Amino acid sequence: MSKFEQAGNASCTELSRIDTPAVQNLICTIRGKQVMLDSDLAILYEVDTKRINESMKRNKKRFPDNFCFQLTEDEVDILRSQIATSKPIEGSGGSRYLPFVYTEQGISMLSAVLRSDKAIAVSIGIMDAFVEMRHFINNHSRMFEQIRAVELRQLECQKQNEGKFCQIFEYISDHEESAQKIYFDGQIYDAFSKLAHIIAAAKKNIILIDSYVDTGTLDLLSKKKPNVLVTLYTLQKKNSLTKSDITAFNTQYPTLSIKYNNSFHDRFLILDGKICYHIGASIKDAGKKSFALSRIEDPDMVKAIMNKL
Repeated sequence: MSKFEQAGNASCTELSRIDTPAVQNLICTIRGKQVMLDSDLAILYEVDTKRINESMKRNKKRFPDNFCFQLTEDEVDILRSQIATSKPIEGSGGSRYLPFVYTEQGISMLSAVLRSDKAIAVSIGIMDAFVEMRHFINNHSRMFEQIRAVELRQLECQKQNEGKFCQIFEYISDHEESAQKIYFDGQIYDAFSKLAHIIAAAKKNIILIDSYVDTGTLDLLSKKKPNVLVTLYTLQKKNSLTKSDITAFNTQYPTLSIKYNNSFHDRFLILDGKICYHIGASIKDAGKKSFALSRIEDPDMVKAIMNKL
């Protein structure tokens, strides 16, 4: 049996049997007012919902907006969440309708227009429930204010902590590759994995300065994100890539362009124009012999390298 039916059964025979806590469970807050749903009142009065609303409409002057009003679709959803039920709000014949709700004054007026001893007795019992609820709220208003204050402090702390966590995560993201690393001969997989991880971190573009390139170089560059542009600076006489190799790469991993520059001896990998790594070996040979990998932290040095290009 639902709590609505329990409340109704408790009030159907005599005033002394009104179950005040059960009635209080039917009181909800909409538009800042404490109200009861027309269908719940119908159960308590032992009449059809239609009769309640028809009586109200026939006496419309007695029911101003602060006594009774019709809910919107959004308010129906809010009301359903307040009474914690998935029970559909239905009219006669099971069709969905926008219900009316009645305030304490409206319920008092209903007892007059329904014109029955039961309506009078039930209305008195319902208003007793309203009064007790107001007393409870008034007596515990300080407690509610304190709870609200705690909630606001928690929200503020949560907001501050989220901001701090974002700063920490951004710092970690920007500095996770800053440490120097040495790979010894034979650490081919470790070196390949590290370089692939760095290449995959680029968001917009990659510049690779490497005098010795081949299809092994392209294997690593294929680990980039889609649509990240790659510019490869190399020596023309040391470049073993063919036009077919470049075309095949661009067909699957666009877009790679090759430029020739003989100003560099060392190898550099630059991500998004600001993150730069110095690589002690051509990336195609990474791990075959011992080499060092380190991030260049000075932004002016990164700019100087790019200006040299």
